[in-house]
Amino acid sequence: MSGARWWALAMCVGLVACAPLREAAPPADTRFALYVLGRAQDGGMPHFGCDQPCCAQARREQRRETPACLGVHDRSTGQLLLVEATPAIEEQVALLHSLTGQTGRGRRPVDAVLLTHAHLGHYLGLAQFGREVCASRDLPVHVTPRFATYLRQHGPWRQLIELQQIGLREFTPGGTFAPLAGLQVEALAVPHRDEFSDTVAFKLRGPRRSVLFVPDVDAWSRHEGLLERLLADVDVAYLDGTFFDGSELPERARAEIPHPTMLDTMQRLGALAAASPGKLRFIHLNHSNPALSGAVALAPGFAIARVGERIDL
Repeated sequence: MSGARWWALAMCVGLVACAPLREAAPPADTRFALYVLGRAQDGGMPHFGCDQPCCAQARREQRRETPACLGVHDRSTGQLLLVEATPAIEEQVALLHSLTGQTGRGRRPVDAVLLTHAHLGHYLGLAQFGREVCASRDLPVHVTPRFATYLRQHGPWRQLIELQQIGLREFTPGGTFAPLAGLQVEALAVPHRDEFSDTVAFKLRGPRRSVLFVPDVDAWSRHEGLLERLLADVDVAYLDGTFFDGSELPERARAEIPHPTMLDTMQRLGALAAASPGKLRFIHLNHSNPALSGAVALAPGFAIARVGERIDL
């Protein structure tokens, strides 16, 4: 299907309001609840350095979109897992506390953190755990060995480790680990601009369901069979939706910021989305992406992540 026809589709499964979605409490027998805490690209919206109409309007309307981030609540223990430590970590963790009814956590706002890679929208929030702000104690932070080496060798991250405010827990891409008892996480290597660390996607598996989180990838075709491996055995997939068709930032060279376009992903996975509506959900949308403001329609079955939405694991 041509790009023009995608833009003209009348059915839109993924258009949503900007306000966080409030849902009913999880079923009593559900142990883990996963929440979307942010859905924008690293800089969020309004985007620093952007004077396009999308950001100008967002400033006028005081609309804010925060970087892609997930939270998991263990209802049996009250423990909280944060997936990505974004620059908006305070408001995202506050949202997680509100959605889960958590109060009085003080200097232990979450119980563990998972990080996909070392780009600013995914790990700069770690600094907030330092003595200048939260002053946490031995917070488990799960990263790849290469990412761990980077954090140990460079400030301010090195100081967090030396002061035992965070404790690195290394996992190997391709392996499985449990950041919370009963919650299995599989880390899968994905191709991306890996200046400081490698990049992974996560599959989070609870007793009921499994969720894929892959906010950043250069191209689905870079590794043979990548999409098939990522989507195997998951009930919901949050996929890189940075750009709609690649024309949003004409002043930037696409080679510098490669991502699969939403059009490309919808063409590749159209049959799966139509057969399983809502399974494939875009996240990590750039401020310039017209889908973030509901200005374009998605193919049948696809959706855009909603802030506050819950998946019972």
